[in-house]
Amino acid sequence: MKFKLTSLEKKWVLYDVGNSAFTMMVSTIFPIYFNSLAESAGISDVNYLAYWGYATSVCTLIVALLGPTLGAVADTKNFKKIVFSVAMGVGVFGCILLGFLSSWLWFLGIFVLAKTGYSASLIFYDAMLTDVTEPDRMDSVSSHGYAWGYIGSCIPFVICLGIVLGGPSLGLDMQLCMILAFIITALWWLMSSVPLLKSYKQKYYSETGAHVVRDSFKRLGKTFVELAKEKHIFVFLLAFFFYIDGVYTVIDMATAYGQALGLDSTGLLLALLVTQIVAFPSVLIFSRLVKKSRPETIITICIAAYFCIAVYAYWLDTQFDFWLLAILVGMFQGTIQALSRSYFARIIPAEKSGEFFGIYDICGKGASVIGTALVSFLSQATGSINIGVSALSVMFLIGLVLFRYSAKLNRGDKNA
Repeated sequence: MKFKLTSLEKKWVLYDVGNSAFTMMVSTIFPIYFNSLAESAGISDVNYLAYWGYATSVCTLIVALLGPTLGAVADTKNFKKIVFSVAMGVGVFGCILLGFLSSWLWFLGIFVLAKTGYSASLIFYDAMLTDVTEPDRMDSVSSHGYAWGYIGSCIPFVICLGIVLGGPSLGLDMQLCMILAFIITALWWLMSSVPLLKSYKQKYYSETGAHVVRDSFKRLGKTFVELAKEKHIFVFLLAFFFYIDGVYTVIDMATAYGQALGLDSTGLLLALLVTQIVAFPSVLIFSRLVKKSRPETIITICIAAYFCIAVYAYWLDTQFDFWLLAILVGMFQGTIQALSRSYFARIIPAEKSGEFFGIYDICGKGASVIGTALVSFLSQATGSINIGVSALSVMFLIGLVLFRYSAKLNRGDKNA
């Protein structure tokens, strides 16, 4: 039987289509443009990769610190849409502003602002999953979000890539090309969020008190106490911290990695476009398989695959290697994100989804502060970019062991 999305589920999925355009730019054109700014300032390839990694670490650290508190506020009646809108607005504004900058240092600073807004918006967006669908539909709805996000992001990306690569031959200044590319990405992101903002209603919430922020902190404190008692949730978050760290580090630094190796920029961009195209059917196929298997089994397969990818990165030094890596990442990237999100949404209290997804974000995008910093540090310390990237295999191995343990605990709780 064919799975059909409801009207509200479609609007929720559409936001994934919008914000994924920003993710695609961050993974492709952003680091290439930053590389050109860094080269003009006399910065070496190794330091360029390190600075890009440190900037990514800073913005994810900010979200990790603010996430649980903002999530607690979002769980208050009628607040989730408000904080979501503010975070999304900050990201969109920062994205537009980036095109007008010519200083590598200012570019990094505004990039941190834009990516912080983007990452914060996803805390509330992920938490909306409990409001827009039912528990037995979460795996499929979450998978559709990532699947359509991947293929949908290709539309503005191809347009922007055409402007950036073809603009100079038409007499357009490169700065103007970058301005247009960033504006197109920001508007695509903004317009894709409008249907959700118009239709979303917060179904699960905490009642509004006289002091919203103070009450939110109290609820957050109780949530951390509750988390300590719910061992299956705690161990899952610990596992998620390690394995998703590597996933987001690969996403954030893929193009910067290829650039630092001296690979052709156009080839890198096309390879990452292939990643998006491969990810679309892969996520949908795995979303069907999970109905016949278990989410735990599919997530385990994805973590093991990423471990192998990280090990393979040690020998990567040609354009062909990077293309093969891009295809392999595309096969598992969306599935591990989608099923982790829906798996977590099912094992937490729905009325505290904002708080728990704030903590989830610490262990997710916030955790990538370690991965990016690890790659940057080892690359500088050893002088080898390959060693830095392949070190992520350790993160995947630890995550795999912990995830299998958390799945065992979860089954035990259900049987109790």
